[in-house]
This record gives sequence, C-alpha cells and structure tokens, in this order.
Amino acid sequence: MRRTKPLAVVAGAALLTLAACGGSGDGGETNAGEREFDNAAETIDKDPEAQGPAEDIEGATAGGTITVFLPGDPGPDDLDPTNGWSVTGNSIQQALTSRSLTQYKRDPESTTGEMILVPDLAVDLGQPNEDFTEWTFEIRDDATWEDGSPITAEEVAWGITRSMDSEQFPSGPGTEYSQQYFLGAGEYEGPYTSKNADWEGVEFDNDASTVTIKMAKTFPDMDYWGAFMAMGPAPLGKESQPPAYGQNIKSNGPYKVDSFRPGDELVLVKNDQWNPESDPARHQYADKWVFKFNADGDQTDQIMLSDNTESQTALSTQLGSSSYTDGSEVLGDRLVQQSSQCTSFLYPDYESTDLNWRKAVAYAIPYESVWQAGGEVPGVTRVPANSIMPPGMSGKSDYFVDGEQFTYDPEKAKELLAESDTPAEISMIFYEADPLAVASQQQLEKGFEEAGFTVKATGVQESPYSTWTNPDDKLNKSLNLRGVNWCSDWPSGLTMVPPLTRTGATYNTGFFSEQSMDDRMDEIPTLPLEEQAEAWGELDETMSTEFFPIIPTAFRNDLYAFGSKIGNPTGDGSIGAPNYKDLYVMQ
Repeated sequence: MRRTKPLAVVAGAALLTLAACGGSGDGGETNAGEREFDNAAETIDKDPEAQGPAEDIEGATAGGTITVFLPGDPGPDDLDPTNGWSVTGNSIQQALTSRSLTQYKRDPESTTGEMILVPDLAVDLGQPNEDFTEWTFEIRDDATWEDGSPITAEEVAWGITRSMDSEQFPSGPGTEYSQQYFLGAGEYEGPYTSKNADWEGVEFDNDASTVTIKMAKTFPDMDYWGAFMAMGPAPLGKESQPPAYGQNIKSNGPYKVDSFRPGDELVLVKNDQWNPESDPARHQYADKWVFKFNADGDQTDQIMLSDNTESQTALSTQLGSSSYTDGSEVLGDRLVQQSSQCTSFLYPDYESTDLNWRKAVAYAIPYESVWQAGGEVPGVTRVPANSIMPPGMSGKSDYFVDGEQFTYDPEKAKELLAESDTPAEISMIFYEADPLAVASQQQLEKGFEEAGFTVKATGVQESPYSTWTNPDDKLNKSLNLRGVNWCSDWPSGLTMVPPLTRTGATYNTGFFSEQSMDDRMDEIPTLPLEEQAEAWGELDETMSTEFFPIIPTAFRNDLYAFGSKIGNPTGDGSIGAPNYKDLYVMQ
C-alpha cells in the first residue's frame, strides 16, 4: 500500500497500505534520547470467532470533536472504497466509514500496536476449500447502510466485482490482487469496462447470505485481502457509478461523510444506523471527526506543543524533527512511535539507465540531510534500508547490493558515473505544495550535484503519484528518476515485491521488466506455504543484486502527537497509522 504524503521519497514522510505492521505503538515515558527504531512484527494473529460489540476502552467517554492534522499529506482524491489503496485514505475509511469482509482490531494485551485479524461483515474469516481456490464468506444479517437498509450478500458481491475493473480504478488494489488471483484474471476487465460481460468469479446467495469467490490460482491469503475496502459492499447499479460515487459514498461504518473537499478537509459525523452489535472492532465515541489535509508542519507542531484549546482534542500524524526533543518532553506518552512494514524508494527508469548509473544515484543521496529537512528523526523514524522487504517481514534477506550499506559518498558516485553509459543527468518531479518536500528536494539536489549529476527537477501541485502512475503522461515520459513509498498490505513478501517490480504493476514506477523475475513471482505463491517467506527474501536479494532496479532509501517508523484530552493515544500496527477506532475525547 502506498504512502500518500508525497515528500521527496527519500525523506519518505507519511505517504498506501494496509501496512502489516507491529512494533511500538505507545510512547510511554520515553525521552527523546532513549527512542530507537522499532521493527514491525512478523505475523498478525487471527481470531475468527471475534464478535461485536467491541470491548469498551477503559475510561472512554462519548462526545466531542477530534481534529486530525495531516502535515503535507494531500489525502485521498476520492472516497470510493474500490479505489482505496493508500495508508491515509484506508486508515481513515476502514476505521470509520467503510466496512469489508474482515478487519483488524488492536490486541488489548499489546503495548506495541500489534493487531489481530477479525471478522467484519463476514461472521468469520472465511471458509476456503482444500487448495485455497475457493473461499466462502457468510455475511452477517445485522449490518446496515447509513440509510438503515441491510447490507446484502449481493451488494458485497457487487463491490468485489467492481475491484476487477483496472481501467476504472487504475490505482486501486484490485489491479494487484483481484486481477492476479480471482477467476478470469487478465480476461474479465470489470463491470464498467467489460459492461455486460458475465463474470463467474463471485457468486452470492441472498437467502443464505453467502458470497463465494473463485480463484484463478491458489490464494491462501484471501482472509487478509478481505480486510481491504475493495472487498466490501457497494450500492447496486448507478448509485455506485464512478467517479461520482467517490465524492458521495454511502457509509456503513460508525461514521458518515458530512463534507469532503479533496486535498483540504474531510468531516465525518456519527452514523446513527451503525449497529455496534454487528462490529467486533470499531467504536463510536467522538461525535465528529475533522481531518485537515496538507496541514502546515511547523504550525501544526506549534499547535500540538501548546496544549491550548485547539490542540487538546487534536492529533497530528507527524511531529517534525526540529520539534522532536521538545515534543518528547512536553507530550510524554502522548508522542506515540509506531513501527510499520514500510520502505521508501527512489525508482530509476529501468530502460534508460544502466546498473552503474543506478548505483551512482544510491551513493549520491545525502540520506540524513534529506530526512531531517523533511521533518524526520534519523535513527527513530528513519533508518537506512538495504532491501525491498522491510525489517520484521518474515523471510527478509540481510544483504548489501554493493557489498556495503549505501551511504552518501559523492566520490564513489563519480567513479560509477565514469563507468556508466547513461548520461549523468537526472530528470524528476517533487511536490512543491509542501514546504518540507521542497526542503527535502533541495538537499537531494545538492547531493546529486556534488556527485556529478545535473538535475532537472519540476515542481508539481498534485501528488507525484498522479504523474508516476500514468505511463501516458507527457511529463512522466520525460523522467528518469521517480519514486514510491510502500507498506506491506499484509505480512508477506507477496505484498512488497510483486506490487513494486512485476511487469506492468501500477506502482512499478520505474517500469522494471525482466521475464525471469516475473516467472519467479508467479511461481512462489504455488510453493508450499512454509517455503514462501524464504523464497520471497531470496528473490528480493537476487533481483536487487543482479538488476538493482529500485533503490531502497529508508525503513520507516512514524510519530503521532496526541492532544491532552485525546483518550487512549495509540497507533494501528496493521496499517501504520493512528488507531482511529479506539480514540475518544476526555470529558
């Protein structure tokens, strides 16, 4: 899942995914000098028997408004559940507005943000056949839409069908999972593109309240994929017609949309038709949520450290590096560090660059200078990366592409450029709407130029992903260095390596393509389950050492600042975001 905050990607501030994460979700009384980077957990526990209502949070009170500042983060372009594949959008919607087959709840025994996979609209985590080529989910009969009408198996099946439409939802997660694993993958193009074509990949029975999904190949991870909003219901027919539906969604969670201005603000209010008895993980404590996208980072830090009326019932998804020491002292256990299985990357254009050029770029990055300029805390929220798969992911291989960790070494970069057949020129874009992104870009360009590159950097007002993920975009065609920030969708190399490196994958922004690597990515999911984790780690190492198509620049943690009247300040380790489901306003 991509991170949506489009700073210079080596800064990698909070930019998609169901991040399968664990690690520290509680700041405790830790002082600034005592914090260190936390690795995520390798696994997520499952509880197929969990039922609603969710256990009350000790001391929780109802009422009040929670304001969420998202510094430099433009947020989702739309709220269509089928299109949701960003950490920012998914963390908000999955927690508050849009339900799916399964979901995550915070482990009440954990102080580290670890999560448990539990049922949501389904009564359990699904029933697979023996070879995992067919999964049946029974849909609970006590869940409703915001208008009070019951959610039906047919509406869930319709939502799943929509996820097959990669042309209508080119940046949605269905491009990677539905179109890779569901029956008819690569042939059936979805209900809007294929129009009246029949699809046998999903069947429903409204009388029995069941949905059965058929696979093109074995897919034992369907229960994890079921936690995505794309595996939830959509109103039938024209009511969910895109793109209009993305601006006016129908809620089925504890909150509904009051107003939405993309790139600016999202306001949610209580959905009085949500039935807590039907929901094993969500709460509805606050009366209202106000999400402030593209917030100014310095101003937000000042607000959060002031303990004034505005800050007391607010939280921020980032605390800048310049405020870190003060924040640790002032906020104490309200400064929450959350680990996440996330990696930031720069992605050279594969066809127009050679191996020496790509390695030269890796040595030309002034990593810590860029992190600090982007508001990150070296050693706490960012550490050097050596692989595609992040720490804590089962099977991760500890290797170094060039025999050592890439660090800023302009002389080494110049030596590699002298051996390269690619001109020492870089063409890239950056997000000029955010001052931190501009500051990061300035440090990045300084490092590149000292290493012998000439840089042409173009500022853009929209998220760089709008350019990077559009192969027909004129500006994109002129670039030879792009980026991506990526979190695992669940704890498996399956959700890190193919989405970034498979030929034609949406977030393969460098257009890497090697048949031998594609063949291996197709083969690994067919191996015995106990062999797959190690195989993904081996492929990560082989691909990187042989081709080095993508440059890992940082492994990521995040810091969240909570106001003094926000109860239960915690992180969500399943997605690398604040734990919106369990927050409340102290009365």
